[in-house]
Amino acid sequence: MYTFNFAPVFENFDQLLIGAVLTMQLTVGGIVFGSLIAVPVAAAKIYGAAPLRWLASAYIEAIRNTPFLIQIFFVYFALPSVGLRFDPNSAALVALSVNVGAYSAEIVRAGLLAINLGQIEAGKALGLGGFQVFRYVIFKPAIRAIYPALTSQFVYLMLTSSVVSVISATDLAAAGNNIQLNTFAAFEVYLVVTAIYFALSLFLSFIFSVFGRWAFNYPMAR
Repeated sequence: MYTFNFAPVFENFDQLLIGAVLTMQLTVGGIVFGSLIAVPVAAAKIYGAAPLRWLASAYIEAIRNTPFLIQIFFVYFALPSVGLRFDPNSAALVALSVNVGAYSAEIVRAGLLAINLGQIEAGKALGLGGFQVFRYVIFKPAIRAIYPALTSQFVYLMLTSSVVSVISATDLAAAGNNIQLNTFAAFEVYLVVTAIYFALSLFLSFIFSVFGRWAFNYPMAR
């Protein structure tokens, strides 16, 4: 009968905490840079000239129809061939940002398309410029409408980040793998790692819920 032994896991718990911190750093960085990609790409796909629409569509389709594992291999192993070199953690951040940017762009685009044309015409009638109409009449209501879907994508980004351990990025999954290789306590290690990922997901969901209540007057998630 198997005897559970969590002692080796907790003896190396500091490694898991360091990995969890990096996982959150990659998640926050991916959210920030991914959002900076998503909004202009979504706007270009709707309002841009034909070449911009084609480029935006090509980027979105290329990312959404290829595995994230291949994308991170491309960033880490292929880009150095053309002079772009990244350390494992930086490559992980680039790949995560590019990936979530494409998925978020489609979510943002759906929100932008949901805005009634009458509201846009009313903004123009009030003398607002093109950028002001986009910022106040289109973008803010669109973000409010898609906020739940967008934050779900961001939580999924955090879970997806576990893949970056394949290029030796020192995230939570990599820390768990290292401890398991040294202790052979596979069940105990991955049970604790799973619990940490679960706790991080709940924490992110709570933060997004609090922000949604403050920014958009959403009810707190239960």
